[in-house]
Amino acid sequence: MNENEMAQVLALMNQYARILTELNDRHVVRTYNSPVGDFGEWLVAQKLGLTLERNSAKGLDAIGPDGLRYQIKCRWERSDHPTVSSRELSVIRNLDKNQFDYLIVVIFDRSFCIKEAYSIPHDIIQHYALYRRHVNGHILLANGPVLEDAAVENITHRLR
Repeated sequence: MNENEMAQVLALMNQYARILTELNDRHVVRTYNSPVGDFGEWLVAQKLGLTLERNSAKGLDAIGPDGLRYQIKCRWERSDHPTVSSRELSVIRNLDKNQFDYLIVVIFDRSFCIKEAYSIPHDIIQHYALYRRHVNGHILLANGPVLEDAAVENITHRLR
């Protein structure tokens, strides 16, 4: 990589830092990690009238006005041709401790528009998620049978 290319990469990284700082200042994101999860949590809370929990809350991300607890998982499909791994949600820890009532799954398209969104009751997840010892938690793929389960609600229209 030549000096000009390196300067361009550094300029992009600085732009990314400025954007992330501004999103944090506006309380859209809560961390300086990849903003996909924070943006999704913020958007779900805004659209569904939920209150976000503090960042360190274990096992849940938000609480509804009725007291129901929500964990929110988001994926950003950056391609028109998604793969199985592009539907793999981040680890769900301590599934057996019932720390949330519903899992909200949001799939963003490559422009961060809501492609799909689902509300999955906690009890349903254990039928479809696989425990993986190396990550000490359950992995759920947001495709196929879990999304077709009668107990799962497609809430895409509520988030758009």
